[in-house]
Amino acid sequence: MEGFVSFTNSLLIMRLSIFVLLNLFLLLPLSAQKKKENPSRNPAKSPDLAQYYINLKTSPRAKQAPPVVSSLPLSLTKGDRIALIGSGVLDNARHYGFFETLLHQRHPQHQLSVRNFSWPADEVDLQPRPANFGDLDQHLTYYRTDVIFAAFGYNESFAGSEGLPAFKARFDAFLSQIKTRAYNGTSGARIIVLSPTANENVKGVDAAERNNENLKLYTTAISEIASKNALPFIDVFSATASAMTEGENDLTTNGNQLNQAGQLLLARTLYRQLFEETAPEPKENIRELVVDKSVQFFHRYRPLNTFYYTGGRNKRYGYLDFLPAMRNFDLMVANRNEAIWRTAQGQQGIVNDSNLPELEQTAEGRGANKWLSPKDELASFQIDKRFEVNCFASEEQFPDLACPIQMRWDSRGRLWVSCSTTYPHLYPGKKPNDKIIILEDLDGDGKADKSTVFADNLAIPLSFVLGRNGVYVSEEPHLIYLADTNGDDKADHREIVLTGFGCEDSHHALHDFVWTPDGDLMFRESIFHNSQVETAYGPVRAKNSSWFRFRPESHKLTAFGGYPNTNPWGVTFDDWGQHVASHPIFATAFHSTNAPYPSQHPRANGIPAYSGVCGQEFIDFPFWPEDMQGGFVKVRYKPTNRVEFHRWTESGDHFREQFQFNLIFSKNLSFIPVDIRFGPRGALYICDWYNPIKGHAQYSLRDPRRDRKSGRIWRVIPKGAELQEPPRISGAPTLSLLELLKRREYRYRYWAKRELRSRPKQEVEKQLTAWVNNLDRSKHRFRHHQIEALWTYRGIGSANPKLLLDLLDCDLHHARAAATRQLRYADCGLSSRERDNQLLISSKDESELVRLEAVTAATYIATPQAFQAVLAAIQRPREAHLNYAIRTALGSESLLPFWRKSTPLTIEQFMAAFNLSSKTKAGSSTLNARDAAFDSQANLAEIKISCIPGRLLFSQKKFEVEAGQAVKLTFTNPDATPHNLLILQPGTPVESVGMAANEMAKSPEGAKNNFIPEDDRILLSTKMLAPNSSETLRFLAPKKPGIYPFLCTFPGHWVLMKGEMVVK
Repeated sequence: MEGFVSFTNSLLIMRLSIFVLLNLFLLLPLSAQKKKENPSRNPAKSPDLAQYYINLKTSPRAKQAPPVVSSLPLSLTKGDRIALIGSGVLDNARHYGFFETLLHQRHPQHQLSVRNFSWPADEVDLQPRPANFGDLDQHLTYYRTDVIFAAFGYNESFAGSEGLPAFKARFDAFLSQIKTRAYNGTSGARIIVLSPTANENVKGVDAAERNNENLKLYTTAISEIASKNALPFIDVFSATASAMTEGENDLTTNGNQLNQAGQLLLARTLYRQLFEETAPEPKENIRELVVDKSVQFFHRYRPLNTFYYTGGRNKRYGYLDFLPAMRNFDLMVANRNEAIWRTAQGQQGIVNDSNLPELEQTAEGRGANKWLSPKDELASFQIDKRFEVNCFASEEQFPDLACPIQMRWDSRGRLWVSCSTTYPHLYPGKKPNDKIIILEDLDGDGKADKSTVFADNLAIPLSFVLGRNGVYVSEEPHLIYLADTNGDDKADHREIVLTGFGCEDSHHALHDFVWTPDGDLMFRESIFHNSQVETAYGPVRAKNSSWFRFRPESHKLTAFGGYPNTNPWGVTFDDWGQHVASHPIFATAFHSTNAPYPSQHPRANGIPAYSGVCGQEFIDFPFWPEDMQGGFVKVRYKPTNRVEFHRWTESGDHFREQFQFNLIFSKNLSFIPVDIRFGPRGALYICDWYNPIKGHAQYSLRDPRRDRKSGRIWRVIPKGAELQEPPRISGAPTLSLLELLKRREYRYRYWAKRELRSRPKQEVEKQLTAWVNNLDRSKHRFRHHQIEALWTYRGIGSANPKLLLDLLDCDLHHARAAATRQLRYADCGLSSRERDNQLLISSKDESELVRLEAVTAATYIATPQAFQAVLAAIQRPREAHLNYAIRTALGSESLLPFWRKSTPLTIEQFMAAFNLSSKTKAGSSTLNARDAAFDSQANLAEIKISCIPGRLLFSQKKFEVEAGQAVKLTFTNPDATPHNLLILQPGTPVESVGMAANEMAKSPEGAKNNFIPEDDRILLSTKMLAPNSSETLRFLAPKKPGIYPFLCTFPGHWVLMKGEMVVK
C-alpha cells in the first residue's frame, strides 16, 4: 500500500510538473519556443539538384553550328525560346513588360518563352559577373535559346569617336561568335541587333547634348557590323531621339534610363520594325503576368548571395541553400508562362504553383545563442553606472518592428526604422514584405506609443535616408526612391534611381546611407561585390567594395575609396566634416577616386580599421558627461556585443580613436546592435537586430533558427539628466534653420541642412548670403559657422567663391582642410585656373590634414596642375594616412595617365618606400640563439599558413610532418580582421573548443585572453594576430601519429577556419 501511495504521489507530482512547464512554455513568445540552441544533423544532398547549378567552371557550352539567315519582318515559330541580352535598356524593360506582352498578343498560339539576360553597363566583351557565375554563353545554352535580341553600344559610346574602330572589331567578334552557336542544341540562333536608345535633356543633366552625337555614331557602326554579319538591325535611336525632342513629357528618369512612357515607346518601335505593322495597345492582364514572370526569373538568374551560390563560400551550405530554390524558380517561371499563354488565347490565366516541391531541409550550423525577452535582455546588460537604459520599442508592442536594421529621425521628431524579415535571402514563393515604419513617442515618456507602416513589400532595405521630400532606400541591386505624395505617411511613389549594384552578399550590399555635410548622398558596398551602373555620364564600375557619392540634382554618381575591406559598417562625420567609419576609422584619407577598373587601391597596412562595428555617434549634447564631450559612442556586434565610448584625438595627419569604457556590455550574444542615433532631445537610441543566429558564412541562409519576429530599440540617457527641448525643424522659418547651424549639436545641424535642401534654392540662397555676411568674427566658432555656410551653399546647388577663398586663407587649419575639400567639385564657384592654384597652395600647407585634402581633391580635378599638387605634397613630411592618400591618388584612374608612361624619380622613390612600409609586420627579425639553433636543424619542416582575406579560410587545410620532426610554422594574417591559430590534441572536436571561444565573447575579458579557452587539449597557439601581422611557432611534432586539428578561435570563425596537421 505504501508503495502504491508513493507511486500515486510521484505520478501527481510529475503531472503537475508537466502542467506547470507546459504553461510556462505557452507563455513564452513563439520566437523563443522555436529556437533550438543545438543544430540538427546535416541532411543528405540530392544528386538530382545538380542540374540546376549554372556555373562558370562546369556548366556546358553550346556546340558550333552554321549561322541561320534571319530577316525582317521576323517570323517566330511555336515554342520559340527568346533571349534579351545587352545592357540597361533591356534590363530595365523587365519592370514594364510592354515588348514581351506585344509578342504574346501577336502570337497567342505560339507559347513563346522570353528570358531577360541583360545586365546594366554590359558591353560586348566586358560583362563582370559574380565569382564562378555562369557566363552569357552558358545561360543561353542552359535555356536552349532560339532567338536573341542583342542591345549593346550605349556604354561603349563613352569612348567617343576615338573608340569606334575598337568597338567595331569587338562587336564583330561578338556577333561572329554567338551566331555560330547552337544554343538550342540543333541550330544557330536567329539574332536581331538593336541600336541604343537616345538620351534626353532633363532637369539636372543635359544628357542629350552630352551623349547623342556619340550615340548616333555608334548606332551607325552597329548597323554596319550587323549588315556585315548578315543580321537584321533595328534603329531605336532615331525614334526615341525624335520623341524626346518633340514630346512634352520626359521619357527617362535621369536622362538615359527610360521611364514607363519611354519603355512603351521602345516596345512600339521594336514591334513596328520587327513586324512592319503598328503595335496594338498592350493588354494589361497579359502584362501583369509578364512582369510577375520576369520577377521570378530575375531571382533565378541574378539571385542574392551569389558568393554563397557559385562563389568561394558555396561549399558548406550552397548546395541545399540554393539548388532547391533554383529548381522551384524555374518551375515558377514555367507556371507563369502557362498563365500568359492561356491569357493570350482569351482564357482565364491564373498562376498555379501547386507543383512546387517543398525545399529540401538545409544543414544547420553551430548552436544558436539564447533568446531572451526584452525584459530579460535588459537585465543581461552590464550598464555603466552613470547611465540608465530603457526599451523604447520592441516586437512585444509593435510586431512590425521585426529584424530592424537602420534608424533615422525626421524633422518632426519621429523615428523611422527599416526592418527586414526577408534577410538574408529571398526564396521562391515567399514574396518579400520588408518595411519602413515610423515610431512616435506621443507623451514624451521615452517609450514609443504609435507605429505607422510607411512602406512595405520592400526587399532587404539594408539602409535608407530621408531627404529631398522622400526616402532613398537600398534594395539590392537598386537604389530606390520612395515618396508620400498626399501626406498620409504612406509611400505611394516608387522609382528606381540607379541599378546594377552588386548582390553577391546581402549583408555587404549598399549600406551606410548618409548625407554628407555638403549635401551629397554617400553610401558603400563591401567585399565580393561587382557593381556596374549606367549613368548619363558613363558607366560606373567597382569591384570588391567601394564608396559612392550620388548627387540627386545632377544624377551624377562617383565611385571612390575602393580597397580590400570586410564588414565595414558604420558612418558619420566629425565637427569639421571628416569622414569617420569602421574600416577604416579615419576614412577621410580614403577619398581618392578609384583605381582603373577592375583593380583596387592597396590595403592600408598600419592604418586602424576594424570589422564588426555598425555605427558611431559623436557626443555633443551638453547634458552628457563632460569627459565624453567630443568623443563618440559606437556599437559593436563582434566578437563581443557592446556599446563603446572612444575619445577622438587629433594626431598629425589624422584623428584617432581611443577606447575608454563600455557604456553597455551584453552577456547575451543575441544582442546585435546595428545602428545608433541621437534623438532630438538628446537621448541615445540603439537599434538591436536581436537574433540568436548571427552570421552569413557560419549558418545556412535557410537555417530555421533565424529569428523573424524580434526587434528592439534601446534608449540611453545619463542618470538624472534633464533632456532638452528640441528646436523646431519642420516648417521653421529659413532664418531659424540657418541659426541652427551655430548649434554645437551635430544632429540639429544635420536635420536643419536637410530641411533647407528641400526648400526653393533662391529663397535659401538669399537668406544664407545675408546670414553669413552678418556673422560675428569675434565668436569662437566663427570659422565653423562659415564652413557650415559653405556646405549649405553646395547643398542647395549654389556656391560662394568669396567665402571659399576666405576660408582657404584663414588661420585655422581645420577650416582650411574643410575648404580644400570643396576644391574637388567643379561647381565650387572658382574658375579652373583659380582652383588649380588654390590646390597647389593647399598641397604645401603646414598642416598635414590640409595637404591630405589637397592630394585627394587632385583625383577629382585631374588636370596636369592637380597632378603637380600631389608631387608637391610628396616633398613635405608625411605620416601613414597622408602617405596612403598620396599612394591612392597616384593610383587613381584620373591621375595615372600623368605619370605611368614616364615615372618621375620622385614617384619611384615614394612608391618604393610605400611598398616597403606596407609589408606584413612580423616579430623581431633578429633571432635569438635558441631560435637560430632550432632553425638550423637539417630535418626542419617549414610550414607557412595564412588566411585568405575576406574568406574566413586558412590558405592550407592540411599539412603533414613526421613524428618528432622539428617544425617551424609561420602564421600570417593579411586579412582585415584578427585571427589566431590553435593546434589541438587528436580527436578533439573543433566545435567544443570553438563554442568555448564563443562563450568567452560574453565577457570583456575574452578579448584580453585572445579568445583562447582554458583547455588541456590545446597543444599550441599563436596570439590573436592583428591585421597584417605574423607569428612563428617552433615545436617538435608529437611522437604519436595522428590527425591534429587546428582552428581559429575568433568567435564564429572556427566554423570555416579549420584544418588538420597530419603527423606520420
